[in-house]
Amino acid sequence: MYIRNILVSGLVAASTVQAYNNDTFGEDEKWIVADPAPVQKRQLINVFGLISSFFGGGNQQDSSQCPAIWTQISATLTQQFSANGECTDAARAAIRAAFHDCFPGACDGSLILANECAQAPSRALQGFCSNLAGVASQTNVGVGDLIQFAAAHAIKTCPEGPTVPVRIGRQDSSRENDWRILPRGDARGNDIVRLFSSKGFSPVDLAALLGAHSTAKQQFFDPSQAGAALDSTPGVWDIKYYTETLRGNAPFTLPADRNVARNPATALAFARFGVDKKAWDDAFVVAMVKMGMMGVTNRNMIDCTSALPKTSASKREVKEKRVSGRFTW
Repeated sequence: MYIRNILVSGLVAASTVQAYNNDTFGEDEKWIVADPAPVQKRQLINVFGLISSFFGGGNQQDSSQCPAIWTQISATLTQQFSANGECTDAARAAIRAAFHDCFPGACDGSLILANECAQAPSRALQGFCSNLAGVASQTNVGVGDLIQFAAAHAIKTCPEGPTVPVRIGRQDSSRENDWRILPRGDARGNDIVRLFSSKGFSPVDLAALLGAHSTAKQQFFDPSQAGAALDSTPGVWDIKYYTETLRGNAPFTLPADRNVARNPATALAFARFGVDKKAWDDAFVVAMVKMGMMGVTNRNMIDCTSALPKTSASKREVKEKRVSGRFTW
């Protein structure tokens, strides 16, 4: 759902920005939004037919065309999410933020609106949350929608990243969800499997979603190695995370990841994804769409997949751009 009262949105964003005065993306450069490109009507991509059950809509079609504002937002995200043909720290934050907003209860924007970003599991996302709060204020779009759109955009921006279908129309909430259930970096494999199962995710879903760590870096689990990547190519959406976690030669491995890799429920899928990129991408897209609909009751949503980049960073010319500052409209 869009935030229709601009004044209220501005106040929410302002309070969030104030809370995040330790913005790791800096304050000295503004994110300039490009002029909107025409939004043309496009055919729904085939993957929706495979995953329509997650939306409860069967053959239900989208209610209308994606609003042009999402193409404007997409242009700005592209500037911030790609540099030197790779995805950036901002893109990494976007992917993680989608999980942290949804998994505790619902994809409702509470990561920002209830200031969950200030809590320990999400403190590395504070600067990113500040930026998205500003975008929601400036564009009058829903915060929950914006978080999911940014994640799908970041995944597609990463070289070799798949297209994750994204729909708009979530109900925002400023009520805090139970962020304490987010798995710790040293969680046991069985505990993680049970936790994901309680949220409707299979062991294959879990193994696939964990592959997003292909582009991840750790900050606070081991502060002495802050910024250490979880595989040797954190700017690329590849399967080295799986192989390097299993072999023990990743730059850094969270104990929880190692535990999932070795758990009987997830070990087979984890190993398979390490040798079959397509199998991982296919499983990841299904699991990511499922996660992006957690707690969403609106079945009359708008498909905005068309506003995402059409190619990944490795397939288009990109200019080096320092990732810093806030979005400006």
